[in-house]
Order: sequence, then structure tokens, then C-alpha cells
Amino acid sequence: MDVVTGKIITLVRDTWTEQDFAGWLDSMLMSDPTATGWHFVMDRLNTHMSEAAFRAVARIEGTAEKELGVKKKSGILKNMKTRAAYLSDVSHKVVFHYTPKHASWLNQIEIWFSILVRRFLKRNSFTSTADLKCRSSDLT
Repeated sequence: MDVVTGKIITLVRDTWTEQDFAGWLDSMLMSDPTATGWHFVMDRLNTHMSEAAFRAVARIEGTAEKELGVKKKSGILKNMKTRAAYLSDVSHKVVFHYTPKHASWLNQIEIWFSILVRRFLKRNSFTSTADLKCRSSDLT
């Protein structure tokens, strides 16, 4: 959700894995190559601090391979704490802002999900994921 324009970009998936999130992140970052900066408000889901998400941002930032290190061993990739610190660095073009634990109500997309449930999901039935995807395009 672009909080400036209110535009919602829907993505209906059967899963929300590290690779799914990194793919979504890549598509967002590539959607406007002229953007001077990106700020993402995220909850503290492990996927949002994953190696795949980190690598997607590191590509945009041009971080040298030797700085990346090895997951669970060294460098920025060492653990979620080091990856989250990198992803939250305000000097970067891509910055993740993590909501406090147990504060998902601060996240604008959580508010939108609440509205979505009340206005769209409770009053409809869907026969398949394909049906939901097709009808969700009416929301954008």
C-alpha cells in the first residue's frame, strides 16, 4: 500500500515464504526504477529479515559481496539482528521500518486488511484462489 497515493498492489499467494517475499520486494523495487528512495513499514516476521530479502536490498544498494558474509557465520548475513540493522539503515535507498513487537495496529496495511475483511471478505464467498485473485483486482 502506497500511503501517499493510497494505491494497493495486491498479491494473492498460497504461501508467504522467504522467496515469495523477496520476489514481491524485487517487483516493488523494479516498479519505479527512478525512485530516489523506498521506505517499507514491516512487522517483525522472520521473512522480512530473511537472507533473500537482504540480498534483494543489497543488490539495489550495491553492497560488495565480501561484506555480505555467510549466513549463521559472518558479516551482515550472520543473523537476523545484523540483517535487520542493515535493512533499517536510513542512509540506504531502501529502508525497512519495523513496527514494535505486538503493535501490528501501527502498520497501515494491517488497518487496510481489517477494512478488507469487513467490506469484502465477510460478504463474499470464493470457490478458489483463482476466483479470489480475479475478484481482488476490483480493489485496486
